[in-house]
Amino acid sequence: MANNAIESVLITGGTGSFGKTMLKQLLAADVPEIRILSRDEEKQDALRNELRDARVKYYIGDVRDRESVERASKGVQNIFHAAALKQVPSCEFFPMQAVQTNIIGSENVVRAAINERVKSLVCLSTDKAVFPVNAMGMSKAMMEKVAQAGAREIGQGAETTISCVRYGNVMYSRGSAIPLFIKQIKSGNPITVTEPTMTRFLMPLRDSVALVKYAFEHANQGDLFIKKAPASTIIDLVQAIKELFDAPDHPVEIIGWRHAEKLYETLASAQELATSDDMGDYYRIHMDNRDLNYKPYFEEGDKTTVSLEDYHSHNTQQLSVAEVKDLLMTLPEVQAEVAAHKEGVK
Repeated sequence: MANNAIESVLITGGTGSFGKTMLKQLLAADVPEIRILSRDEEKQDALRNELRDARVKYYIGDVRDRESVERASKGVQNIFHAAALKQVPSCEFFPMQAVQTNIIGSENVVRAAINERVKSLVCLSTDKAVFPVNAMGMSKAMMEKVAQAGAREIGQGAETTISCVRYGNVMYSRGSAIPLFIKQIKSGNPITVTEPTMTRFLMPLRDSVALVKYAFEHANQGDLFIKKAPASTIIDLVQAIKELFDAPDHPVEIIGWRHAEKLYETLASAQELATSDDMGDYYRIHMDNRDLNYKPYFEEGDKTTVSLEDYHSHNTQQLSVAEVKDLLMTLPEVQAEVAAHKEGVK
């Protein structure tokens, strides 16, 4: 990542999978100061001992607390907002916790960015925000609306540019299915699958970081970016993992749908794609920049005809088992697990 005269960056939720990867890339790019805001002191301490780099400044705090967000944002040049509650079942059972972190917390980050005249704020969203059926997706959809409301309020040409990115499942991120499946194979327990025909986008962590960088470098006020990504069925993902670990006959247990799961995930609706730019590997979805003067709606109307279809994990590129294996083996964590397995069976 080119420095581009970046002097300081704040990463909310900076001890998570995304935050740590972005942090290390910023350090490699010689960014003078990177601030980490999170509420987990144990993970901060582990990261501090791992890196031992004076350029990294640690702030204990919660995005729910506007004062701690403002303190961490003071004088900072750029913000990557990754702090969130991300687990679908936990948000279903505790929806107000999702509201407080994903919506109110994001509003605190947006306000701090505007008040501190931050150059760029990039907010991380999810495919679950499109046609949301669960509390996690609904709260992230509202996060996008909060970010765009802030962008619309300050307008084009403001000192701060606010944008969002939206991506699907990050492979091998904390709490995701891939490390769980590997753990179940290693422990001899059946692999637990909710619905074998479910499809999910497959995105390596490096691609999600690249997407955020792309938004940082190319965003106009209120833009939302998505990266085109392949997908596979859950059962093909399971089969690929079993073959990598020489366990083609390892038992699979179908446990049924979890609360508020979808058969497939959608990265962009047809309506959004109708007002987007195809950037090659990415889509730029423009913010609706109209105001509350509704007269033009009735006298002029919107003459755009939507002839596209939604972009979802059922109609994107579908990876075969062999292709999923190849993609998995590009992940350092899977490489290490497979190498340890092969060493153990010698």
